[in-house]
Amino acid sequence: MTERRVSIHVPAMTRVEGEGSLRLRIEHGKIEELALDIFEPPRYFEKFLEGRRYHEVMDIVARICGICPIAYQMSAAQALENAFGITPTAWVRDMRRVFYCGEWLQSHALHVHLLAAPDFLGFDSVIGMAEKHPEAVRRGLRLQGLGNELIRLLGARSVHPVGACVGGFFRAPTTEQVAAMRDRLSAALPDAEALVAWSAALPVPDDDQAFVNVSLRHPSDYPFAEGRIVSDNGLDIAIDDYDQHFEEQHRSQSTALFSALHGEAYLVGPLARLNLNLDRLPAASRELLAQTGISFPSSNMFHSLLARAMEIHIAVVEAMRLLEYYAEPPIAHVEVTPVAGVGCGATEAPRGLLWQRYELDDQGIIRDARIVPPTSQNQARLEVDLQQSLRAFGLDQADDALRLRAETVIRNYDPCISCATHFLKIDVERR
Repeated sequence: MTERRVSIHVPAMTRVEGEGSLRLRIEHGKIEELALDIFEPPRYFEKFLEGRRYHEVMDIVARICGICPIAYQMSAAQALENAFGITPTAWVRDMRRVFYCGEWLQSHALHVHLLAAPDFLGFDSVIGMAEKHPEAVRRGLRLQGLGNELIRLLGARSVHPVGACVGGFFRAPTTEQVAAMRDRLSAALPDAEALVAWSAALPVPDDDQAFVNVSLRHPSDYPFAEGRIVSDNGLDIAIDDYDQHFEEQHRSQSTALFSALHGEAYLVGPLARLNLNLDRLPAASRELLAQTGISFPSSNMFHSLLARAMEIHIAVVEAMRLLEYYAEPPIAHVEVTPVAGVGCGATEAPRGLLWQRYELDDQGIIRDARIVPPTSQNQARLEVDLQQSLRAFGLDQADDALRLRAETVIRNYDPCISCATHFLKIDVERR
C-alpha cells in the first residue's frame, strides 16, 4: 500500500482575535494528530490583581478583552459583592441586564455578519460579501452600533466602559437618555427579526455531534448574569461550587488552558445557552425561533450562528422590556464596606460562561484571584469538533478544502484567544 501522509500546519490566523495554530496530521486516511497550539504570551491579569484594592478590579478586568469587557466587569462585581455580603438593588440588577444586552448585541452582530457569514456564503472576507449582500452588512453594522450605544448609556463609553462599580453604577442615565434609547431599540426590532430569518436560511453544513451543553440557568429569565450552572447531563450547581466539578488543564503545546467537566470536554456559548434555556425565551423570541422551522435543542454545532442571531433578538426585546417603565433611582449603587472573605461570580459572556473567584482581606485588598474565560472552556470541545467535522467532511478532500473547513469550524466558536482563523500558510507533505 502506498503511504499517504498529510501535514497541515497553520502558523497564524486572522478574523478572530490573537495568535495560534492548528496542527493536523493525516496518515493512511486517519487523523493521527490534531492539536490547537495557542502560543500568545501569558498576560498575568490574575497576578496583576493581587495587592489591588477591590474598587480597582473593575477597570483592570475590563482590559482583558476589548470585545466583551462587560462580562469581565459583571462577573467581578458579582464575586466581590458576594465576598462582602452585598445585595444589589432591583434597579441595579435590571440595569446590569440592559448593560449585558449591549455587549451581546455588539459582539454577536460583529461575529455573525463580519466573521462567520462570509464562510457560509463563499467569501474570503466581509469586503467581498458586502458587494453581493450590502444590506446584510449594513444591518450588522447598525446592530453593532446599537449595542455600542447601549453600553455607553450605562458605561459612559463603549470600549472598556467606566460607568460600572461594585454595588451598581456610578450614575444613572436620565429619563431623556433612556427614552431616546427606547426609540432606537424599537426601530432596531425589524433588523433583529430579519436577521433571525436570514441566518436560518444560510447554507450551513449539517454536522450533528454529541456534546455536553453548559450554561447558567436563571430562575425565570434567559440567563445573563444570575443563576445556577447547569448542563444537559445532570449538572445543577451553585456558582460557588464551580471548581469542584470543572478543572483547567495545561497542555505542552499551548499557553492557553483547556477546561474539562468531570474529565470531559463540554460546550459553552450561545448554542449551549439556547439548548438549555428554550423555556426561558421571551415570548416574541420563542415565536420567531419556531418560524425558522429549525428544531432546538440542536446538536449541529453550525447552528451556533442562528443561536447568536436569536440572542441578538433576545437582547433587543429584553432591553426594551427593562427600560419600558424606567425611573431614575435615588441612588445608583449601594455603599460598600470591605470585609475579609471569598466570593465567586459567573455571568454569560457572548462566548459563554465566565467564572471568577476573589479572596480579600479586611481592607478590601485582593489576595488571590482566579478567572476562567469561556474560550478556555471551549478549547477541548473545539479540538473534538475539529476531529469529528473533518472526518465527516472527508479526509480525502483537497488540502484547501480541508483548510477552509477547519477555519470554518474554529470561527464558528468565535474564539477570543487573541487568535483568528484565516490561515496564512499550509505545509502539506504526501508520500
